Formats: sequence, structure tokens, C-alpha cells
Amino acid sequence: MKRFLFILALAFIAASCGSGKQEEAKVITVSILPQKTFVQKIVGDDFSVNVLIPPGGSPATYTLLPSQLKDIARSAIWFRIGYIAFEHSWKDKIGQANTKMKVVNMAEGLDLIADQMEQHGDHVHIDGVDPHVWMSPVMVKQMGKVILDEVSKLKPEKADEYKANYEKFANECDELDAELRSKLEPYKGRKFIVFHPSLSYYSREFGLEQYSLETGGKEPTPQHMKEVVDMANEDNIRVIYIQSEFDKDHARVFAEEINGKVFQVWPLSPDWAENLRSMTDLLIENF
Repeated sequence: MKRFLFILALAFIAASCGSGKQEEAKVITVSILPQKTFVQKIVGDDFSVNVLIPPGGSPATYTLLPSQLKDIARSAIWFRIGYIAFEHSWKDKIGQANTKMKVVNMAEGLDLIADQMEQHGDHVHIDGVDPHVWMSPVMVKQMGKVILDEVSKLKPEKADEYKANYEKFANECDELDAELRSKLEPYKGRKFIVFHPSLSYYSREFGLEQYSLETGGKEPTPQHMKEVVDMANEDNIRVIYIQSEFDKDHARVFAEEINGKVFQVWPLSPDWAENLRSMTDLLIENF
């Protein structure tokens, strides 16, 4: 029934867009909440920013609602984060809702963490990409430049203003990166455990070692659980971190095995910079 309603809504939106003069697109669509923050840092209130995955939704399992098609149909551009499962599953239907909408993959050109990268002629074939690029201030600064370039094309008359806004945001990213590096310098090489591997880029940037219970998007096997439990006991690690969108049962079982605690983190928080600061403080408190 839900699939039927979605197809019906898609047909209605397509028909609506095809009749009469289409109004000027004043909406920018993004996949996740932190991207909304990045876009608004550059464009201010010039565009309405439509977020596809709402608070509490999981990028791995979220299902697009028919009611969300209206804002997609009015969007000038969709900034994909790059490699999250939701985007891959829904990209065709999202494209059908607005064939004129430009789609930009913000992960292009970034130094990605992947299971496998092979050169095929003039392009690189990538498998198993870690999608959590927004957890690195360095990469967010790069993504901000992509946003700047695209919104400047949408409103050329505001290009200078957008450039000034980007430069301010880029400085904020640099300052945040320096602040976190300074805080974490004494803890380089420290290990920590998460349920879902959302802090890979963060760990790489700041010299930490992330271990996750979930592997390849699948729940932990008993063997893998035992390996991580043994490592935790050997290194006296008594904390596991889990995203608020995930089922906490496995994390609780793991915490019992190591006589430890479960702490929630929210990588999808729209308050991006403060979230990275508070998460860093939480890690330091438990090292």
C-alpha cells in the first residue's frame, strides 16, 4: 500500500511540474541534517533547505515518504553526501520526482576510506566506501567549497556574498580542526569502541583507533563480538558508543561482557561543530 501511494504521489508531482510555467526553484535538498547547516552557513536564508532524512531517521534504513516529494519537485539541486545506503536506494525515484534538479555528489574528490579502490582506465572503481565524511572538519571545508560553487551558479548576483560566507565558514572549520587536534594530541593511538563505524574519518584525522561491533553493515557475529571483547579487556576499555538511531541491545550485551557502560552519540546532529566538540570531550573523559 505504501509503495502504491508513493508511485501515485510521484505521478501527481510529475504531472504538476509538467503543466504551466514552473516556479523558480528556491529549495535546496540535502540528505542529512549536518548538510543543512553547511548550506545555510553559505547561503543564509536565500534558500529553503529540505532534509530528506529527518531527526531520528537512519541513513541505512530510512524510507522516503510521499509527502516529501513536493519539496524535491521544487528543488534546484540535491547535494548527496555520497555513499549512504538511503541515497543509493532512492536516487532513481528522487530523480523522477524532479528531472530538472541537479544532483551533486559531495564525496567526489575527497580522500575516501574504502574497502577496495582499483584503477579502471580513466576512472577509479570504489567498493565499500565509508560514508561518514562529515565527521572530519577538513573534509567539511572541502564540501563547503562544492556548495559555494553550485549556489553561486544558482544566484550569480550573490556570488561575492556567498564567497565571503564560505571563507568565514572555512575559517571556522580550520579553527575547529586545530582545537580538536590540540585536545586529542595526548591521546594519539588510543582505542575506542563503537557499535556502528561512524567515526572512521574522525579517527584518521586525529590519530585514534576505532573498533566497531558492526561490520559491513551487518550485526556482529559471536566470533567478532568475542574478538572485540578480548581486545577491550586487554586494553582496559570499559565504554562502547552507539548512535541514537541504532538498536542498543547488542551494545548493552557487549557492555555487560566488559563490565562497562553504553554512551550515545549523534553524528547526525545539525549542531555540527558543537557536536564534534562534545563528542571529543566525551571520548577524552573515558580514555
